[in-house]
Amino acid sequence: MADAHKELTFTFGDPEPVINGVQDLLQAWYSEPMKYYEPPLSRPGLAKLANANATHKRCLNFKVQQMALVYKRGPLSAMDFRRAARDLMTFGDCFLQNRFNGLGNLTRQVHLPAVNMRRGKEGRFFQLQNGLADPVEFAAGEVAMPLQYDCAQSIYGVPDWIGAFNDVFLNSEATLFRRRYFKNGSQMGFILYTNDDKMNDDDEKAIREKIEAGKGVGNFRSMFINIPGGGEKAVQLIPVGEVGAKDEFERIKSMSKSDILVGHGMQAALAGVMPENAGGFGDLDKIQSFYRTNEVAALVQPFLEMNDQLPARLRFEFDLTA
Repeated sequence: MADAHKELTFTFGDPEPVINGVQDLLQAWYSEPMKYYEPPLSRPGLAKLANANATHKRCLNFKVQQMALVYKRGPLSAMDFRRAARDLMTFGDCFLQNRFNGLGNLTRQVHLPAVNMRRGKEGRFFQLQNGLADPVEFAAGEVAMPLQYDCAQSIYGVPDWIGAFNDVFLNSEATLFRRRYFKNGSQMGFILYTNDDKMNDDDEKAIREKIEAGKGVGNFRSMFINIPGGGEKAVQLIPVGEVGAKDEFERIKSMSKSDILVGHGMQAALAGVMPENAGGFGDLDKIQSFYRTNEVAALVQPFLEMNDQLPARLRFEFDLTA
């Protein structure tokens, strides 16, 4: 007769967060010691988020490319305009340094990376320096700031895709969860139930060690259990959520992808998405032409708003077939 022993229970570890959340959209608070306003959203966080999801990254890239294609001439070089457009799409604003000649006339504009730029009072701007305590301060009128207006605060811009913020995170977290699902042992989503007095502590220890080792490289190994004289249901395997985890993955990816496309105002055909029906997306040339003359024309409006203050106007051409 096996020795009596107490019940045995153990877990496979606590839930582990994949991506930490970010702060909600708040007011731009003024920092008295630093003499500038803090952005409502983390600039480094938005920059990292731009690379977190394939659909989101594709939408940002496509919008910047289309803006660069329609830009023809102005005080900004083609390279500086492309960089400024990238900042505008990522952060909702961009920063341009006005360069003047000896007579005080503006001759050109140079892109300033938005991730390190901060806005102060009375038209002043500051550029944070990595590893240095004191930021570079620009004089009033030295920096222009095209932005996508946010009605909650008028200091910084907010990207137009902000409505799909959580969907970008959800899509990325679903992919990372799927990676962990396979890497850490997808078959371990169950309860191994034992109910046989012929199983002693050594047997239970051996089974526990075998299960705990069933992840990573060994996550597809099988396990053999033999209990001489054991009952019919001495060991039972009770699945927990494994099938649901498989089924929900594609649904979450599909729904969040659609919301990301809506947030960016882009048709699926332009984002490189495979069509879900045999008919495809239709005439791609017409779709792209419509997008350029409507969406892209709206995207460059923050730059056009500067024209009243510029001696050399920024010019765009939306009909590239002419």
